[in-house]
Amino acid sequence: MARNVFRYGAWRDGPDPLAPPYDVRAAVDEMGERVMQGDSLRDALRDLIRRGPRDGRGLDALRDRARRMRRDALRRGNLDGAVTRARQMLDQALATERDTLRARDDVDARFNEAVLDNLPRSTSQAIAELSEYRWASPEARDIYQQILDGLRREVVEQRFAGMRDALRDGDLSAVSEMVGELNDLLAKQARGEDTDDAFREFMARHGQFFPDHPRNIDELIDSLARQAAAAERLMRSLSPQQREELQSLMDQALGDGPLRGQLAELTDNLKALRPGMNWGRGERMRGGEDLGYGDAAAALGEIGDLDELIDQLGQEHPGATLDDVDVDAVERQLGRSAADDLRRLRELERELRRQGWVQRDGDGLTLSPKALRRLGRTALSKIFQDVAGRRGEHDMRDAGAAGDLIGSSRRWEFGDDQPLDVVRTIGNAVRRRAAARGTATLPVRLDPEDFEVAETERRSSAVVALCVDLSYSMFADGRWGPMKQTALALSHLVATKYPQDALQIIGFGKYAVSLSEGELAAVEPTMEKGTNLQHALKLAGRHLRRHPGSEPVVLVVTDGEPTAHLEDGGEAMFWWPPLPETVRATVGEVDLLTRYGATMNVFMLGDDPGLQRFMDAVARRNGGRVFSPDAAELGRYVIDDYVRARRGRR
Repeated sequence: MARNVFRYGAWRDGPDPLAPPYDVRAAVDEMGERVMQGDSLRDALRDLIRRGPRDGRGLDALRDRARRMRRDALRRGNLDGAVTRARQMLDQALATERDTLRARDDVDARFNEAVLDNLPRSTSQAIAELSEYRWASPEARDIYQQILDGLRREVVEQRFAGMRDALRDGDLSAVSEMVGELNDLLAKQARGEDTDDAFREFMARHGQFFPDHPRNIDELIDSLARQAAAAERLMRSLSPQQREELQSLMDQALGDGPLRGQLAELTDNLKALRPGMNWGRGERMRGGEDLGYGDAAAALGEIGDLDELIDQLGQEHPGATLDDVDVDAVERQLGRSAADDLRRLRELERELRRQGWVQRDGDGLTLSPKALRRLGRTALSKIFQDVAGRRGEHDMRDAGAAGDLIGSSRRWEFGDDQPLDVVRTIGNAVRRRAAARGTATLPVRLDPEDFEVAETERRSSAVVALCVDLSYSMFADGRWGPMKQTALALSHLVATKYPQDALQIIGFGKYAVSLSEGELAAVEPTMEKGTNLQHALKLAGRHLRRHPGSEPVVLVVTDGEPTAHLEDGGEAMFWWPPLPETVRATVGEVDLLTRYGATMNVFMLGDDPGLQRFMDAVARRNGGRVFSPDAAELGRYVIDDYVRARRGRR
């Protein structure tokens, strides 16, 4: 029987095997908090992805890591190392040659010394003048040749990583042949011709020069363009004198054959095919090491890739999504664990849509009804937790006679119409008789003090108008979130516990408007001035009259006295301090509600003296009450008052 063999080792990289999956519901709650505070859902989701959920890293952490790597790359070394190294090798060759010439005593030796003494100070010009020089020292000649061969190899290998073997003997014919065919292939692609077959034929002949094994012509172009752009940025990063020196050295290293022109043509083709690549910006690098051409171009190529990655992770362009971020580039530059973080963020974004927490409509990304129900349930649970910690504040004696039993009972009082709790009533009588006579005997006689009534949940319906202030001061003073949470909590309570009630949320600023849960959650603060309570109460009255058989409940949440009203033509008139016309119009709507039998309770946020005076007068006129809760206590006050009010005051 085969035996299973297991091996264990230290975890090095990749997804954390013990990491839990992202909690999508927690992410919904986190976004909901932001939306309640006045942010748009798009911004809330964007910030969630940028910061990361509470249990994971977001795009900002990945971006910061890429920036640190970029700073490290900039300190890797000096870019003019190719010219510096050529100068050092030339000095070594000249020193060796002079030693050989000093040992000779002939005219040719003295002439050669004069030639060496009069070489230009420029490294590239000196190397150019020595191209026809007859070296007396074989060692010096080899060092001189190494300058050209090494630079040629670095230039070609920087563009084509698989060219090492082809350049071993200094033969550029294979390279020239490949680059020529490559230019023909790219020219076809630029003309819009079908290049699938041509690409396969090209890779069949020259695939060994491309160790990254591109699968199609686009991947080939991307790889070549990155390398060519790095070479371009290297030249632009040098001073004009350094650039001239290096270009001259490269020209001499490539010789007078066709390759020099072919490489220039290749760069032009790649620029045309990938114009969006970073071709032009140079970098100032500093470090203790002199980087050769290949190392310098590689460092700038890495910096360029990091720049592109930083831009992708920034998600600054319009319509940006996580699909815009190249996961392969993240893994290549930042490591597998960073790529896994990105994949988890993508999965979270997809799950929010797949599970129906967010949806896209004509106005963009919005919270779904499912998400709004969760936010309302969460807000309501928090309010009930607060209520549970304040026992003794709620008079629950009249729980209703025509509803469901809730399991509790109380002593009967004259006028109660709740059903009797028979078991507890008889139990009271038995215990009373046993206490009086020392034993419980039959028959049991009932006294009025024995009676207990079963408490029930009232099932009469209520029509509720919740008017919430949407003026900018609500947002500026930190009351926007509590106001929205209170409205959603009340809406959830009505939908789940009192479905027979009719709730209408009315938001009012300069104008008033009826709002659904989704519209309320999505509404954002504006700088438009005006607190049009008159318009809100007018809409509330219409809502009440549509449900004439229900108990009318009007709740108002505001932080400022009325400063706007509707004129005869329907236009809103705003003025501060409030005009007498605004006060009269608002009081007129209060009187209409009062005659209809609706009591208006006001939850006044802030300490505006004008609002206090106005609302106190309204309460005396209407018979309602005025509360002054802190913003954090608003939900508890409103929910408690709704439960009280719906029991009936008519």
